[in-house]
Amino acid sequence: MFSVYFFENKDLVLNQLLKNVPSAGDEIKIKGRKGKVLSVATVDENKIYVQVDLEKVTKSKAAALTPLDKKKKR
Repeated sequence: MFSVYFFENKDLVLNQLLKNVPSAGDEIKIKGRKGKVLSVATVDENKIYVQVDLEKVTKSKAAALTPLDKKKKR
């Protein structure tokens, strides 16, 4: 078992105990976000740092409110 730490830039995204370590170039899904493994670095015998590039979350804007929608309903 390996303790795998997933980093995006310098931010820790996730750490897991895994039997199989991802390799560079693998497609990965973390917290519902798709990404790609950039690099894998072994720190200790069982401690591995994985640098990932996750897709950016785009928030859709709500429909533009018209003046009638802004009125209070009674």
